[in-house]
Amino acid sequence: MDRTRRAIHQPAQSPAKPAFSELFTPKLVTVLREGYTLGHFKADAIAGLTVAIVALPLSMAIAIASGVTPERGLFTAIVGGFIVSALGGSRFQIGGPAGAFIVLVAATVQREGIDGLLLATMMSGVFLLAIGYLRLGTYIKFIPYPVTVGFTAGIAIIIFSGQIVELFGLKLAGNEPGPLLPKLVAIGEAAGTLNVSATLVAVLTIATIVGLKRWRPGWPGMLIAVGLASLVVALLALPAETIGTRYGGIPRSLPFPALPALSLDKAIAVLP
Repeated sequence: MDRTRRAIHQPAQSPAKPAFSELFTPKLVTVLREGYTLGHFKADAIAGLTVAIVALPLSMAIAIASGVTPERGLFTAIVGGFIVSALGGSRFQIGGPAGAFIVLVAATVQREGIDGLLLATMMSGVFLLAIGYLRLGTYIKFIPYPVTVGFTAGIAIIIFSGQIVELFGLKLAGNEPGPLLPKLVAIGEAAGTLNVSATLVAVLTIATIVGLKRWRPGWPGMLIAVGLASLVVALLALPAETIGTRYGGIPRSLPFPALPALSLDKAIAVLP
């Protein structure tokens, strides 16, 4: 009885901190050490195919919304997904473009160009490594929840307002303004240029994605929606812009990697 009481009241020992080498050991290495079977490979292959099907249209859409050409979204999804899977720290981690970064990427590209975006990405990786090593991620729990909700909602509003012109096929009198209110005013003035075909295709795409997500959640809704809308435009010869007519063809191979122009002034410029 006394031993039981002592065991109950004995304070729980905190788990031992992992060694420095374990902090940066990819999960892929750990999984291979534990044993990787054919069953694991089949499950991972199906999951990888599913992610690729979803990432194909999503990566191009995010690239276009970020102010770059669609093939850059594909390159990012391919290279980024491979690196995250090979060097990530979780066996369930999926790497790919995120809609929350559209605002940041678009602003960086507009101000500093593609080289500035690459430099900002490299610097972000260094900061994340430092945060992980110092275990600062635990302090995220102190961020107020309304701040997170407001941040997400604000990004959603900015992304949506930036796609209204494309959604309705509008033709603005000049360049699209950056701030929200002037942008809405310019969109209102261009309401008379609405493209009915583009609007119907957009509505069909949205309805397909939402409907499949609700009634057939296991189906690749985004890929089906893109394929169906593209088929409708081609068969009916609708006057709607396509990725090919606006941006040209998609390259069939990955570009040769190159480092951005590195300088202290450039690093300071992209830091904010």
